[in-house]
Amino acid sequence: MLDQIHLLAAVTVLGVLEQAYFLLQVIYARRVFGISPPKISGPPEFERIFRAQVNSSEYFPIFLALLWQAGLFFHQGLAAALGLLYLYARYCYFMGYRASSSKRLAPIYFSTGVLWILIAASALGILHFFLFHYVGLNVLRLLTA
Repeated sequence: MLDQIHLLAAVTVLGVLEQAYFLLQVIYARRVFGISPPKISGPPEFERIFRAQVNSSEYFPIFLALLWQAGLFFHQGLAAALGLLYLYARYCYFMGYRASSSKRLAPIYFSTGVLWILIAASALGILHFFLFHYVGLNVLRLLTA
């Protein structure tokens, strides 16, 4: 079974490390700008870093759920590749937002597009599973016939 989930697990670990990096950047920014918790406002430079981290952490559970569903029900390799693209886009989003709020837009649109592809792969995989196991219909066999 591990050979069916090892890529998903690796991307998950990379995602957790990325989230930790974003969190460390907020801690560092708090020290640089002298902003003690629980305050979340300060200079625009701090607020952009803080918002980039919060926004990324808000989307992380959605990403993980879709990554694993697409990987388990559709195709592990495709899901893992899309996961890597998503993590790269989120990194670009964080770095862009850190520099300027307008530089976050292209990466956020790209990462959202990747999430939509993961949604489609998840839905197709789950639909195929239901059709095969509950109706006895093998859509893949029909498509290749």
